[in-house]
Amino acid sequence: MIVVYGLKTCGACRKALAWLRAEGLAHRFHDLRADGLDRGTVAAWLEELGHEALVNRRGTTWRGLPDDAKADLDDARAAALILEHPALAKRPVFDTGGRRLVGFGDARKRQLAARG
Repeated sequence: MIVVYGLKTCGACRKALAWLRAEGLAHRFHDLRADGLDRGTVAAWLEELGHEALVNRRGTTWRGLPDDAKADLDDARAAALILEHPALAKRPVFDTGGRRLVGFGDARKRQLAARG
């Protein structure tokens, strides 16, 4: 089963969930705010993907952070920020059981369909 991590208000997450349903791929949604996020999960994501792939630098949450919080970002600092501000994680994050994928587009659709 694919676990989709995101926010219920995220347009990309809603599109991904609709596509997964239409494709008949087994999945469940994990809302980063409502369901929470633990340090171990974030650490595993960062180990596999790195903070460059995982931190959303285009969103209002990132822009609202003080400059010193954004300076010299590494995996450890990114983990602390994502745990404090879940909207900082790029979305959606798919956990296919064997790997994690970030974002939703044609390439992700192909990867997810091949997994299913």
